[in-house]
Amino acid sequence: MQPRTSSSKSTLGTRSATLLRAVEARGADADAIARELGLDRSALGPEQRVPRDTLNRLWELAVAATGDPALGLDAPRHASQTTLHALGYAVLASATLQDALERLVRYRRLVGDVLSLRLADLGDRYRFEIDVSADPGVPYHAVDAIASMCARQARVLHRPRVCNPLAVTFARPAPFDVKPYLHLFRAPVRFGADVNALEFTRADVEDPLPAGNAELARGNDEVLAKFLARLEQQRVSTRVQQALLAALPDGAPSKMAIARKLGMSARTLQRHLADESTSFKDLLDGARADLARTYVAERRLSVTEIAFVLGFADTSAFSRAFKRWTGASPRDWASRRRAGLHR
Repeated sequence: MQPRTSSSKSTLGTRSATLLRAVEARGADADAIARELGLDRSALGPEQRVPRDTLNRLWELAVAATGDPALGLDAPRHASQTTLHALGYAVLASATLQDALERLVRYRRLVGDVLSLRLADLGDRYRFEIDVSADPGVPYHAVDAIASMCARQARVLHRPRVCNPLAVTFARPAPFDVKPYLHLFRAPVRFGADVNALEFTRADVEDPLPAGNAELARGNDEVLAKFLARLEQQRVSTRVQQALLAALPDGAPSKMAIARKLGMSARTLQRHLADESTSFKDLLDGARADLARTYVAERRLSVTEIAFVLGFADTSAFSRAFKRWTGASPRDWASRRRAGLHR
């Protein structure tokens, strides 16, 4: 039996396949767990979406079957480079760890609907934040797995140079045994924090990577864009995002204007977006942020022109928004980005 995929919250089937392999590697009966959840293991590819509730339950059954509350830390070992479709190859070909983490942020929908990621510039370091608050049912172990994946990937990208986080924080309560966390992250780990996050030095995030390949990364970005377009073509939030990106160069459109463009009322649009755990305000802010980064990186328009194009009242309002999005002013962000790419 195939998992139902009508839920607005879902994730890649390959993530469930990876967890089942981790269970199997521990000697537990992964097939029995799959049958209980109605999962066909042979069909758990990237085109198959698994409802978020099913994956949450899979985590619970997997931890119970293995008796390992730190299973999330180990599960990424059983992933392949194609577990996240072309995103795995795009990350491997990234020019810097910053590019790799920004790709995870940009394509987070590929991983799951309830996942929100953010790369924050804190001055002397960067913080990669993992927020799953959109679904209170997400188990601790799933967050552990994402943090583990990020730490492992950072090491792979920097190899042979050593790259460990400066610090790791989890919003979850402290587990009975913290040693697996200290062993994996090789950094201070704090629980009961305000945010799930990994912090890295500025050099580790911005320095060029040995295997960086812009052409290969760009090619995989194109594959990802097409894949997500197919995956999300029925989602109202995706259609709104596309409409916003098309309309923003002529100024910020209203919710009513976008709703009319999509053939529905503003109230219906709002209801659909709430079902998909987002809002028109958030999508508009995200579209502005994406275009702002693109325009600032291209350097074809002045800051004043960019502010006007994106519908801001003045340059100061745009600069404040840009600092909220990136942690830096447009000029500083562009300078740091160029320095990181050309060092």
